[in-house]
Amino acid sequence: MSKGYPVTDLVILAGGQARRMNGLNKLLQQFDGETQLIKIHQKLRSSVSEIWVNSHRDYSIYQSIVPDIQCYQDDAAGFFGPLMGMKSAWSNVRADYVLFIPCDVTYIPTQVVAKLHGALRKNKQAQAAYVSINGDALYPFCLLKRESLITIKEQIEKQRLSLKECFKLLHAQVTIFQKQNLFFHSINSLDELQQYKQIKAFKEIFTAN
Repeated sequence: MSKGYPVTDLVILAGGQARRMNGLNKLLQQFDGETQLIKIHQKLRSSVSEIWVNSHRDYSIYQSIVPDIQCYQDDAAGFFGPLMGMKSAWSNVRADYVLFIPCDVTYIPTQVVAKLHGALRKNKQAQAAYVSINGDALYPFCLLKRESLITIKEQIEKQRLSLKECFKLLHAQVTIFQKQNLFFHSINSLDELQQYKQIKAFKEIFTAN
């Protein structure tokens, strides 16, 4: 046990094509004046054991920013979404619990790892717990047990890649967070990124006056 919960690794999900970002690597973008990789690492490094990036590119850049970070690709070639990134994690990580976080998240709640573990403990059948922010389910922002791999493999073999459907089978628990004035919990396109930066700039001007 560590910090009141079992040893937990972190996997940053960055294995997508980022088509709506014109192929830009979102993990290396700055949403808040700070590179996403640095923001996620600094916020969560004290809550987890090892930190991994699930990605098919830019390993040398990640490791130049965070020297002890580790990387892995999906087990299958192509782009099968976050469920494949989660399946592939268990071939690499040593911990029996993994916190997954999408690379484009804007808000990381305080004590999120401990709270997700608390949600898991409430139901013995649960093999997953996920984050909900302001009523929106962020299924890729979740804590999984190693036992979840059996069901995840079965879903992928059936070509059922929906996290929502898979999580039902895993008896997933939800951990609810609220954040005032949060317009985007994640950034999915260049247009959203531009809007996000404009909103932040307006808020900074407003609070300064």
